[in-house]
Amino acid sequence: MTAKRTTKRPEDVNAALASKKGPVSQFIALNYRHFNAAALLDAAKGYETHLKAGGKMLVTLAGAMSTAELGISLAEMIRQDKVHAIVCTGANLEEDIFNLVAHDYYERVPHYRHLTADDEQELLSRHMNRVTDTCIPEHEAMRRIEAVVLEEWVAADKAGERYFPHEFMYKVLRSGKLKKSYQIDPKNSWMIAACEKNLPIIVPGWEDATLGNMYAGHVISGDVKNVHTVRTGIEYMMWLAEWYTKTSKTLRNGEGSIGFFQIGGGIAGDFPICVVPMLHQDLQRTGVPLWGYFAQISDSTTSYGSYSGAVPNEKITWGKLGSKTPKYIVESDATIVAPLIFAWVLGQ
Repeated sequence: MTAKRTTKRPEDVNAALASKKGPVSQFIALNYRHFNAAALLDAAKGYETHLKAGGKMLVTLAGAMSTAELGISLAEMIRQDKVHAIVCTGANLEEDIFNLVAHDYYERVPHYRHLTADDEQELLSRHMNRVTDTCIPEHEAMRRIEAVVLEEWVAADKAGERYFPHEFMYKVLRSGKLKKSYQIDPKNSWMIAACEKNLPIIVPGWEDATLGNMYAGHVISGDVKNVHTVRTGIEYMMWLAEWYTKTSKTLRNGEGSIGFFQIGGGIAGDFPICVVPMLHQDLQRTGVPLWGYFAQISDSTTSYGSYSGAVPNEKITWGKLGSKTPKYIVESDATIVAPLIFAWVLGQ
């Protein structure tokens, strides 16, 4: 005689959750049952649970996610208050706006694996900067944005004012100077959505981005007199420390905490997650809670000593996560995984 099942099957639980959502979520619930697919759904459900408990979510962006047009899904997450802060590379900060004003000039190169060195040189001669299968047009994107943001750099410099990199980009967007150049629906720009919400953005290592290089050039040439007109990464960490301390204090009265949703690795993820051990160990703010949720989408290989690919438990030893913190890792392509997780959280 077969024993009667006392618990529901995972697929039945997921189907019930998805029944109140749209077709994308229902597809995920039906098909994503094992391995990285199941990890994707677990991370999505965990994200949703974290928000329902009153938590806030910090999202980090590495790689070329803006050029991959993650804004199509991320912008809606921002508008619906599913994201409360973003940490991104300088490339992701600027490339969303490059795409906003120069989308029609981009070129896709689906056969990029077969390009010869001469093919690459020909792209360079046309000022087409390649990111995997997508070429960003220098003049229509990079130089157009440079001209507008340079006005803001110079104005701040002359006024003796200092701003963070993302604040300069917010100034550019709010000025309306780029509106006539928009080539995509603005609702698909995550930077516009963030600007409208005045969302906190932290951009560590901005100096290695295209605009960071341009800024250095304008300081060298004397267009900007004070190199400190653009605030630095250390100041970003100081700002993040205060934001984390204050935000976690407002959430401690309830059930909520601050979660960490990491897309890719690198400085975008490594920089902000260190704020907790810094608060505990260097500032002795031992009452500040750990991150309350952690998920990462990564295809980095742990065995190479890669911190970006390290399993979440390694972060326990560094004082970033606790033994009971909900932890998820999806070892896959973020351009595929992130929009699906966002679709689940948005109920699509």
